[in-house]
Amino acid sequence: MREARLSAGIVVVREESGQWQYLFLRAYKNWDFPKGIVEPGEDPLETAVRETGEETGIHKLNFRWGKVFKETEPYRSGGKKVARYYLASTSQSHVTFAVNPDIGKPEHHEYRWLSYKTTRDLAPKRLHPIIDWANKIIEQK
Repeated sequence: MREARLSAGIVVVREESGQWQYLFLRAYKNWDFPKGIVEPGEDPLETAVRETGEETGIHKLNFRWGKVFKETEPYRSGGKKVARYYLASTSQSHVTFAVNPDIGKPEHHEYRWLSYKTTRDLAPKRLHPIIDWANKIIEQK
């Protein structure tokens, strides 16, 4: 088996009325956080920041909990992909889907700012450990 391909993204959260909201993106039927493939020689955190900006228009990111991350278990057939997620807050609430020049349209169809529970309920099982990890960190205040 060849080494799993790494993608990197950010669990973007913002505080609204004393409650943390998670930014969740939908592409077709799939919900996920903004992320993309780490290119050769690229730092995964740089990939995560770049992809978040490209996919959402959010550039004001605060890594207030440090540059901590958590990775998914390998997924896809044969465990060919691993996603690394960092955690950052933002004051931006508006999301802008830019056109991806490779496909000629935005990569996502919808976004929502959701509570921890709703995010977890909507998420695929592979993301549950990521969501739980992020929630544990942000709830420690």
